[in-house]
Amino acid sequence: MSNLVAFKSAGLPAVTSLAASLRSIAPTAASGTAILKMDRTGHWVFGADQDEVETGSTWAVNPFAFLHGWIAWGDGDVLGEMMASVSEPLPDTGAAPAGAKKGWEQQVGMSLKCISGEDKGLEVRYSSTSVGGKRGIQTLAVAIAGQVDTDPTKPVPVVTLGKEFYMHKSFGKIYTPLFDVQSWIGMDGEEDAPEPEPAAPARRRRA
Repeated sequence: MSNLVAFKSAGLPAVTSLAASLRSIAPTAASGTAILKMDRTGHWVFGADQDEVETGSTWAVNPFAFLHGWIAWGDGDVLGEMMASVSEPLPDTGAAPAGAKKGWEQQVGMSLKCISGEDKGLEVRYSSTSVGGKRGIQTLAVAIAGQVDTDPTKPVPVVTLGKEFYMHKSFGKIYTPLFDVQSWIGMDGEEDAPEPEPAAPARRRRA
């Protein structure tokens, strides 16, 4: 046995109350932590340097850290963002910030922590306003809700970061995220530890 990941639980609602909160984002699809995203070529990258996520690495998703809200983008810059836990109502918005290209866009997000591979211990946040990105988060949220109904002692999904794609008539191949659940663990992070994998080659940095 080894402690893979432990999430702070002080002040959080009971695990059994997760299901309703997590399912609430499905119909509407919405600080020291790196930003995780999928680039246009279908590669998972994180941080300011766009470092690639190691293939096959596993990530624990914090079931209490699903968010929904709004974001306003300018020319590649975030002009405003208002996010809240999915257990709370969507934040109220006023007028969009000056220069916002599309006004306020609905966004959903979640927090993950790497538990295997060269990025072990890294905490990231993944958020999306796209149809495919929101669908990926919503699908995982509903899966967690179902797991909580079945076994509330293990509400934390351990996932790999994959991708799917579809063909757009104007833009060609469009990649969308796939969060492939490998196992379920408790909030204390206890699970049989997998055998360590061979050392990976040096990470390639995305241009």
